[in-house]
Amino acid sequence: MKSSYFKILAVALLVAVVAAIGVSQTVKRAHMRDDAMFGGPGFGGPGLGGHMMGYLSRRLELTDAQQSQVKEIMAKEKPTFQPLILQMAQNHQQMRQLVMANGFDEAKVREMAAQQTQTLTELTVQRARVESEMYQVLTPDQKTKLSTIITQHEQRFMNHMQGQAQGPGQTQNQ
Repeated sequence: MKSSYFKILAVALLVAVVAAIGVSQTVKRAHMRDDAMFGGPGFGGPGLGGHMMGYLSRRLELTDAQQSQVKEIMAKEKPTFQPLILQMAQNHQQMRQLVMANGFDEAKVREMAAQQTQTLTELTVQRARVESEMYQVLTPDQKTKLSTIITQHEQRFMNHMQGQAQGPGQTQNQ
């Protein structure tokens, strides 16, 4: 029971990481191009997850039909995500303006932080729903591969964070 719970949690975490990378990489592009998060040139292009989605597609050996299903899911969800991504970008820009203004207005910063939290919560819920839909496209073997990829990614991340926590010049054996 615990093992399957952690596997599901791990899958959700990887998909969340992929989506977060996609969001962080596309917010800037959304201002430069009209295709924003989902309308990029093809699966694995500069869209949700971008290169990470292409990487996972190759690693999981998605069929053309599966890639098509994922594209359909992303196209269907584009109208839901675009306003949230735009709101995140606008909030970020407003926060930067507050930081760069003469004097620090904590009340306004708190107000902006609360708005950003609400937008991020909605984005997280929408992303989780989409990730769940995409996960259902996978075969049992692909789900197992994804679980392995997630576990490896988490281990590398933890090793990296432990290395940073020790600071420069320190070793793990000290």
